[in-house]
Amino acid sequence: MKAYLANGLFSIGDRLVNEMLAKEIRKELPEIDLYVPQENDAINDKQAFANSIAIAEADMEKLQNSDVLIAVLDGIEVDSGVAAEIGAFSTYNRPIIALFSDVRQLGRENQQKINALVEDGTENQFIYRNLFVIGIIKRNGVIVSTVDAVVENVKRYLKEEKQ
Repeated sequence: MKAYLANGLFSIGDRLVNEMLAKEIRKELPEIDLYVPQENDAINDKQAFANSIAIAEADMEKLQNSDVLIAVLDGIEVDSGVAAEIGAFSTYNRPIIALFSDVRQLGRENQQKINALVEDGTENQFIYRNLFVIGIIKRNGVIVSTVDAVVENVKRYLKEEKQ
């Protein structure tokens, strides 16, 4: 199985999340061929040069050849590159597993939070994600909130692929 890990890669936080997620996936699924763009120095060594077409072609080739997309939705907004990768990958009708670990998802059953939002839209205790992006993911995949759930879903898709 080939998989593509989509996340931002420019901040130390994003790079550490990518390393941790890739390490866990590879540990639990040693047979997986996981592409992590930040590991592709040909296009992402920022001391060197790669133009936009080289970057797009390199990543599109990996997206086209992947069986599953693992996309991280964390951050202030979904990273624009990740959103583009989700959109491009969705045209293949293959599974997308999205990791959304933002703690503002907690307390959805808390009526005080709901009432505050109804009374004053600026008292939003929750987090918003673009509904088009969310819908694209849900058409062929899942959104989970832990690394363990990402791994379990990749295992599930791998098992389904073998059948």
